[in-house]
Amino acid sequence: MKNKKQILDVDFIGGQGELTSKEEQALSEYFNKKKLTPTAKKYKPRLLDNRKKLTSV
Repeated sequence: MKNKKQILDVDFIGGQGELTSKEEQALSEYFNKKKLTPTAKKYKPRLLDNRKKLTSV
């Protein structure tokens, strides 16, 4: 069986430089705004119990 995981040798995620203060502020505002906006909940249908109920006599 093959090993599906690959080990990545990564120093930076994203760009090659640091973020400017303007970029940091923009990202901060974006994530704060995203936290405050309500997200629509996904509809999850309930499974009905179709089994017959047995009663003791």
